[in-house]
Amino acid sequence: MQSILMISGWGIGTQPLIPLQQNLIKHGYQVELINIFNIFETTALNKHLRLAEQFDVILGWSLGGQIATFLVDQLYKQTGKLKTLITLASNPRFVSSEDWNVGMEQMSFASLKESFEKDPVMTLKRFYYLVTQGSQTAKQDWQKLQNFIQLEDLLIQRYALEMWEKMNCVELLKKFSGQQLHVFFEQDGLVPHKVIDLIKLFDAQCLKLHSINGAHGYALFQPNLMSDKIINYLKQLSKSTVPI
Repeated sequence: MQSILMISGWGIGTQPLIPLQQNLIKHGYQVELINIFNIFETTALNKHLRLAEQFDVILGWSLGGQIATFLVDQLYKQTGKLKTLITLASNPRFVSSEDWNVGMEQMSFASLKESFEKDPVMTLKRFYYLVTQGSQTAKQDWQKLQNFIQLEDLLIQRYALEMWEKMNCVELLKKFSGQQLHVFFEQDGLVPHKVIDLIKLFDAQCLKLHSINGAHGYALFQPNLMSDKIINYLKQLSKSTVPI
């Protein structure tokens, strides 16, 4: 059975993803769940590259999906090993630019950063609202996420905002020759669903896309259904040596 390294997203820590981790473990997968880290800091990057090398699948939610993309690209360049990449609700370039106009507007992101500096707790609560927006249980989900605010993690969230602003994984995905699955959500309040239309144009060898009726936090609040999608994809891979 394959091993999975799962990476969390901005502002939530690892706890909300534990149900998804546990569901995958119940089905026989070895799953290690880690928090986001600073890929621009050499020591932290090398540490996590050594960790990721031990796993078959690198999976990330939201910002964690971009970090997962960066890791599989670096691992291939350094070791020649191709890991399976899975991203959930992850825009390869979160902040919009001239050549990628399906991200958060630059002014909106600047406002998010400024708000976080002034009042991080209130900013996280607003961010959680966007994570849950579009869900049929949005109010309950939003209230549940507020239990995961951890003031001691504010430094992590601060440098992670800088990463989110700078990271551009578009070309990495286009050139990645390993198996890759990207899951997007039709009611996502943070990652526009039309991102999927641009990724369809990528000329990657083994790229698969999946669209689900749900919000940005689907992986957090629908762990059974999310794990089913992941398991089905990995089982298909294990049965076939050709792109699916």
